[in-house]
Amino acid sequence: MPTRRKLAHLLAAYAAALPVLLAAPAAVAAPHEPPPPPAAIGGERLGLSGVQVAPLAGAPALPGDLTGQSWIVADAASGEVLAASNPHRRLAPASTLKILFADTVLPKFDRNLVHKVADAEIQGIGAGSSLVGIKEDLEYKVEDLWRGVFLSSGNDAVHVLSHMNGGIQQTVTEMQARANALQARDTTVISPDGYDMDGQVSSAYDLTLFARAGLRNPDFRMYCATRDAVFPGAVDKNTGQRGSFGIANTDRLLGKYPGLIGVKNGFTTEAGSTFVGAAERNGRTLLVTVMHPSTYQKVYDETAALLDWGFAAADKVTPVGRLVDEAPAGEPTPTGQAGGTAGAPAPPPHPSPAATAPAQAAPGGDGGEGDGLGPVGWVGIGLALAVGGAGALFLLRRRRPS
Repeated sequence: MPTRRKLAHLLAAYAAALPVLLAAPAAVAAPHEPPPPPAAIGGERLGLSGVQVAPLAGAPALPGDLTGQSWIVADAASGEVLAASNPHRRLAPASTLKILFADTVLPKFDRNLVHKVADAEIQGIGAGSSLVGIKEDLEYKVEDLWRGVFLSSGNDAVHVLSHMNGGIQQTVTEMQARANALQARDTTVISPDGYDMDGQVSSAYDLTLFARAGLRNPDFRMYCATRDAVFPGAVDKNTGQRGSFGIANTDRLLGKYPGLIGVKNGFTTEAGSTFVGAAERNGRTLLVTVMHPSTYQKVYDETAALLDWGFAAADKVTPVGRLVDEAPAGEPTPTGQAGGTAGAPAPPPHPSPAATAPAQAAPGGDGGEGDGLGPVGWVGIGLALAVGGAGALFLLRRRRPS
């Protein structure tokens, strides 16, 4: 009799557990939901295509003849984005990438430091590069080199400063790290001077982040606002005296647009025209970046038009996004889609371990979130319980008296 009771209790337990166990495979075998797309840095609207603007009553209309493939208007102090069009579109940056170069390297050297240029430091410069005219075996002050970068967009000056900083690759690595720290995730750095290179890209949003950060440095602000300067020349073989020559800023708005602080222009075959400009009016500083308009002159015309609009509309629009702040020092910064390895595209985002690795039971048999069995294992348990239950019932009936 005790045996019949035990079998009856065991059979009842099987019967109660069997529906739950047999239903488990459907839940385990369900496909993983695809992860949501990453949110655009600076706000959802900045990730949308086309023009983004939210005018209030009395707001002026945006200029109607804009041809830039990507542009942005932002307040430098608050970071509010007043309007934008495809601001995260990744495009060749040309010499506007020198903004990131200056933001990375400028704080490292005293402006009065004198450096003698070695021949190797001005080798390997891309064909057709803009040059300020640096000669080997001559000494230059750091401030002269930076004037060569900002005024003449001299790739030779960039290369010399990069060698002073530990070399081209070291500088590229530091520029990428700086971009990551500023949360500029559209930027991949291959060359420190912005010369056209496969895979080298940035965006209007990122370039604006670089300019905003750079303008906090008084030296950066001074160099980009300088209209002309005298640059050291070669040594006269007859007199032994060193000559000099004048250089002028290639920024066509500087000195023409009221309140223009400057920043940086650029042009290459692949990038077309790019421009980042900052201007101040009535205590407000606006940043405008325009990339890839239809013609070279358009980049200046459209920048000026967007600055005019921004100053008129600043208090009459609802911001459509914001310029993010630099990540705090020491805090890990995501590399985003631009990648954390300088000079190389980013790897795809890593899937979670739970989505890729087979579940492993924890010590003691507790599998945590995973069960460690999979659908086939659950089916096997269900069938075993069903068979066991049927066998128990058969034995119980055989032992029952006739």
